[in-house]
Amino acid sequence: MNQNREGQEKTPQHFNALARGLHWLMAAMILAMLFIGTAMMTTLHHRIALIDLHRPLGIAILLLALLRLMNRLRSQPPQLPADLPFWQVFAAKASHWLLYALMLAMPFLGWAQLSAAGLPVVMFEGFNLPPIVPTSPTLFAWCHDAHSLLAKLLFAVVLLHISAALVHAWIYRDSVFASMAKSGKSASQPPQER
Repeated sequence: MNQNREGQEKTPQHFNALARGLHWLMAAMILAMLFIGTAMMTTLHHRIALIDLHRPLGIAILLLALLRLMNRLRSQPPQLPADLPFWQVFAAKASHWLLYALMLAMPFLGWAQLSAAGLPVVMFEGFNLPPIVPTSPTLFAWCHDAHSLLAKLLFAVVLLHISAALVHAWIYRDSVFASMAKSGKSASQPPQER
């Protein structure tokens, strides 16, 4: 009995509170950012206001992604169900690391794009971020194209991530969705027979 309890403590059933909070906060921020980015490209009327929102939101996502990555590297995540096929385990792990890479790369590319254009990265009135690349039309074009391409990739990965989460919640009805949706307070209770 003690070994089972020790085993449950070593392998958590849920992500920790910081991971869960950051996950849901960043999910909302990233979805908002995707819609803001799309709206920026399709409207002239609200373009300036959307750009003014896009910049600080992107940097906030970058900072939260760094915090989330540090937390992820310091705390053990719950294990995936043992009966998942290898390809699903591989796809889940690969998509998570791809999401981390995109959450870090997208803001840096946006920052570099503005720096290459010689434009300030205005966080709020009176506070600008320093340029991270030299002014260069060629570099600006490359960063712009890369930012746009990765935004499309991020949209696709987010859709796949949401789809997989809903499949686990509604069809498989396993512990995958619950590990991010619920706290671990019930993890000390023995698992019920399925």
